[in-house]
Amino acid sequence: MREPCRLYLITPPEIELDRFAPRLEAALDAGDVACLQLRLKGAADDDIRRAGERLLPICRRRDVPLLVNDRPDLAAELGADGVHVGADDADYAEARARVGADATVGVSCYDSRHRAMEAAASGADYIAFGAFFPTGTKTPRAQAEIHLIKWWHTLMVVPCVAIGGITAENCQPLVAAGADFLAVIGGVWSHPEGPEAGVHAINRAIASAEAN
Repeated sequence: MREPCRLYLITPPEIELDRFAPRLEAALDAGDVACLQLRLKGAADDDIRRAGERLLPICRRRDVPLLVNDRPDLAAELGADGVHVGADDADYAEARARVGADATVGVSCYDSRHRAMEAAASGADYIAFGAFFPTGTKTPRAQAEIHLIKWWHTLMVVPCVAIGGITAENCQPLVAAGADFLAVIGGVWSHPEGPEAGVHAINRAIASAEAN
């Protein structure tokens, strides 16, 4: 039986650690969060290190895995729980060699069935499809269709993450199609009532979709 869909939380692209750390604590305490991805696109290595060193203990105290985006070298150095890589980053084999057999390695597959099947066959712990909706966080490499999630869920056992502009208001079709995780940035951190309310809202939407 399929496990329920869960929230895969991603940091904003830029953070000020002294302000962000308590917001992260509040978000993680607000409801179910499967993991946190530290995603600081374009940040200096030392800034990523400082962020990882500050945020990793917060996640560990709550049994929430922390994954580093793009950088398997820094993930290994920090002792993070894993890494997420895209087409412009290290390939799966290099990432796995860096972080080790016990760490999580996820791979962005955009709208490519071929890339997803290659990543799964290589041993990726999860694959990610998207963007599904317009997003202000980055310029998407591809526009993915929801039927891609259903196709993957029907044929494969490797979990899939849906990403790209996902909010409590638009996520239910992705859950219904079989997404294992919903990757969310703005839907939590930009929620008008704060990140706690954002986590609550996403989890309520997931539960509603699972119940139907």
